[in-house]
Amino acid sequence: MYAVIKTGGKQYKVASGDLLRVEKLEGAAGESVAFDQILLLDDAGKLTIGAPLVAGATVTAEIIAQARDPKILIFKKKRRHKYRRKNGHRQLQTVLRVTGIKAA
Repeated sequence: MYAVIKTGGKQYKVASGDLLRVEKLEGAAGESVAFDQILLLDDAGKLTIGAPLVAGATVTAEIIAQARDPKILIFKKKRRHKYRRKNGHRQLQTVLRVTGIKAA
């Protein structure tokens, strides 16, 4: 059984037991979160496609950690004008373990 969920403006294909890194969600390690924006659900070969969401389906996950991605460097330059800017960014992430997928 697998599902396609939507969180943080992105779509993820998940199955029970999967480890997943998503945009930061509120909560501490050990807490449980539920996703109700299910776009597609496959239950033993029976495919259910939402229009736009599958009604009544939920995916539950446990928060493993709150982490950060590796640093991305941003460098701006305008040649012959002595203009240079260097900046960095580390995106906040939440590490999840999918604990269950429930169909409608």
